[in-house]
Amino acid sequence: MATNGHNGHGEHAPPPILLSISGFDPSCGAGVGADIKTFAAHGCYGIAAITSVTVRNTQTLEAVHNMPSAELREQLEVLAKDCEIAAVKIGMLGNRGNAAVVAEFLDAHKISNVVLDPVLKSHSDTELLDASGTKYLVTELLKRADVITPNVHEAQTLSGITIKDVADMEAAARKLVEMGARAVIVKCSHIDLAVDVLFDGNEVHQLGGDRIKIEHTQGTGCTFAATIAAQLAAGRPLLEAVTLAKAYVMKATEKAYAIGKGRLPLDHFYRQKIEPMARGTHEVPQHGLHPAAEPAAH
Repeated sequence: MATNGHNGHGEHAPPPILLSISGFDPSCGAGVGADIKTFAAHGCYGIAAITSVTVRNTQTLEAVHNMPSAELREQLEVLAKDCEIAAVKIGMLGNRGNAAVVAEFLDAHKISNVVLDPVLKSHSDTELLDASGTKYLVTELLKRADVITPNVHEAQTLSGITIKDVADMEAAARKLVEMGARAVIVKCSHIDLAVDVLFDGNEVHQLGGDRIKIEHTQGTGCTFAATIAAQLAAGRPLLEAVTLAKAYVMKATEKAYAIGKGRLPLDHFYRQKIEPMARGTHEVPQHGLHPAAEPAAH
């Protein structure tokens, strides 16, 4: 039995282990890259199953290569055999086959704290979930998540309700719960409001905040959903988890910086104040190790 903060192998006990099921963005502003950074920023360990490999940078999305469903299933099963998963964040799925694999996985393993970000299109309007996948998400995957986090465009597509104001956001959230979702938060990213609407199946909560420029950032939706997963894994109730996630994303967005010529990734580690190492700096290990001896002259 593990004691003194260590597990049975004698190592330190791990933090909560969170699973990201999403696409890979080579610039790591969105998808699993953003999720794993978010998990780490909240004291969790991130693992990932890749649904799709995108060909993109901060400026453009050039191609999407969806993972064969059998390979996604293999990724998920090998992780489930090995790790105790405290929460799951689901993002881009690509197609119906992958969505069905994720539903089967959730059914088989009864994992708690499932957050579904129903990613349908990219910023440039490229389809990231096919029509049959969207239908499957609505009829099957929706009800397997503890909360779904659509933006206004996604909420319109999934609910069939045109959204022009906060009242419409609430109506769409209620409709999605009628359709099987346990809880819904409609994000205000596509209308000129600073209000998100959470419907937990019983009560509606409007979450206000300062309006911030997110048009030129990347990964806000991924980061928001991943933060909710981390907060739920920590045992926080949904309203508190969502409120903390909104605050985190707003601050990380304010601190966003350019790594390329296009959209800005968020600063997921703004709390840690990580400073780049100076050029030519080498840290000496502090665990009884010493720099290697100079090779003897011959």
